[in-house]
Amino acid sequence: MLYHITVFSRLSTIIPKGCVFLIKMDCGSSSSSSGWEEELEAVAAFVVLDEEENKTKTREWVHAINKKRETLGEFHRLVPELKKDTKRYHMYFRMTMEEFDFLHELIKPDIYKQNTQFRRAVSTEERLAVCLRFLATGNSFRSIGFNYRLGFSTVREIVKEVCDAIWNRLGPIVMPPPTEEMWKNVAAKYKKMWHFPNCIGAIDGKHINIQCPINAGSTYYNYKGSHSVVLLALVDADYKFIAMDVGSYGRNSDGGIFSQSVIGQKLNNKTLNVPEPAPLTENGDPQPYVIVGDEAFPIKRDNEPNKIFNYRLSRARRVVENAFGILAARWRCFRGHLEVQPEFVDKIVLASCCLHNMLCADNVFEPDNESLQLPEAAVLNLDPLRRNSTREAFQVERVRKGRIHS
Repeated sequence: MLYHITVFSRLSTIIPKGCVFLIKMDCGSSSSSSGWEEELEAVAAFVVLDEEENKTKTREWVHAINKKRETLGEFHRLVPELKKDTKRYHMYFRMTMEEFDFLHELIKPDIYKQNTQFRRAVSTEERLAVCLRFLATGNSFRSIGFNYRLGFSTVREIVKEVCDAIWNRLGPIVMPPPTEEMWKNVAAKYKKMWHFPNCIGAIDGKHINIQCPINAGSTYYNYKGSHSVVLLALVDADYKFIAMDVGSYGRNSDGGIFSQSVIGQKLNNKTLNVPEPAPLTENGDPQPYVIVGDEAFPIKRDNEPNKIFNYRLSRARRVVENAFGILAARWRCFRGHLEVQPEFVDKIVLASCCLHNMLCADNVFEPDNESLQLPEAAVLNLDPLRRNSTREAFQVERVRKGRIHS
């Protein structure tokens, strides 16, 4: 008599799991037959226990709570009510409904997902809402997953994909490659708004605090005692980002960050399309266009007392500080440390800066002075440099002092 036996998991320590083998029984011996029958009963018992255990360990494709997403999820319950109150809608998404619709139509092709036979895909509107809510609050992926009734890993992937789409689609619109005409317009606004002529931008760097990356050691450890990546940005007179470089290690020296950044290299190579020198006053000698910054950058400033010049320089340089303050006040994910890997941080920063530029014309958002005072856990200043200035820069600054004072 032949018996087919399939080994499942309990006997896999002796016999490979899933193995099918034959047992031949001698029906002529009653004692032998009863012995084999007992062994077969034992194997059958193992199989039954294994099946019951597998049933309890089986994980659902979609959690029972998340199956109610389209009826009880925050996007389907709260957001429709917010659309009836424009002010609260703006508080929730940090933008108007028209701006949300414009952004959605722009990135929709990059974030669209098809439905499957297992589950319905998350709509493109809801995916954008999840990403904006993460940037606006800085809440964990788990917290947002509970609110929107989505899987935690699903929220993470949604934020990553939407940030990529925002940078790829919106970036070329709100942060185009600078041209000579654009630099002249920036300089004209700096002169009109901040009374600093021939200025094409204010530059500064900030440490974006992050959780210590896996196997990173002290690579991202900065002088403030936290782990960070550096955002180096050039800002125009309207608090908009003209160019930026993100991703440098927090431990790197500030001079090294600037010299190795895309901005620093293009300035040295003279490939930023900066206009030729222009006179500060009518019939004056042509003077080069400048970028203002603090002591963290060797922009070649002397210590001769001149209150008018220092006052105007400080006002022009403060523009970039205010831009960082508005960025962190609007997108509060930068008020704490980001609990993602550095590559993900870069995507978040790039997308946030693009959204910042898009919303700069939005007069609804008016952060107060308290909002612009960033806490210690938010973006940090670069460490001041101790570097010598060039002789040419000293000469340019002396001329500027004379022209501005007069």
